[in-house]
Amino acid sequence: MRFDIITIFPEMFTGVFSGGVVKKALDREVVRIVVHDLRDYTTDKHRQVDDRPFGGLEGMVLKPEPIFRAVEAVREDAGGKVYLLSPQGRTLDAELARELASESQVILICGRYEGVDERVADDLVDGEISIGDYVLSGGELAAAVVVDAAARFVPGVVGKAGSVTNDSFSGGILDYPQYTRPREFRGLKVPAVLFSGDHKKIERWRRKKALEKTARQRPDLVKNTTPEDRALLAETPKERKDE
Repeated sequence: MRFDIITIFPEMFTGVFSGGVVKKALDREVVRIVVHDLRDYTTDKHRQVDDRPFGGLEGMVLKPEPIFRAVEAVREDAGGKVYLLSPQGRTLDAELARELASESQVILICGRYEGVDERVADDLVDGEISIGDYVLSGGELAAAVVVDAAARFVPGVVGKAGSVTNDSFSGGILDYPQYTRPREFRGLKVPAVLFSGDHKKIERWRRKKALEKTARQRPDLVKNTTPEDRALLAETPKERKDE
């Protein structure tokens, strides 16, 4: 899979993919990440990529011409998907990350200043992506987040596929608690059920704890669970304590 990132600050990506699973995937050529300087696609001597907006508002807006040229130059074929990083876009989640990972090429356009000429959104991109309801100074950090989230779903990026399958949100809810050595630390003990050897009991405990965490921290996700999950979540405090 190939990610192409179009930006006016290519230096921001110098170190962001230099470690972790994405770096390993790059080394193994499972994925490819190419960063393009938008100024390389200008035609004037000043390499101008922005201009004042019509209507008299303050600030600057990225011009459409260099963006269109950049996308047309880096798109490998008509199947390459193009997305604009924008606070107005579809919020990135596990489902969207998985969709992106199924593509052979994803082109990400990093917005800047007061935004991007609307003709880019209307006539060039396949969609807009947001990483949350807040505004960043530019789309570069958002692009890095999108690449990292999507790359995890590309086969061969994460060593153990089960690690991705069991991630938070992969089943629509948050992840269950994890513990490691020592069994007791400063009086805090690892739940005894994890040493029971009863795999069905452990799986049931993990599911229930994941549901409890989801209900506590992201109650909006509980409505998407099954009747069986809701029954498990409704167990009495005493039953939860006994486990």
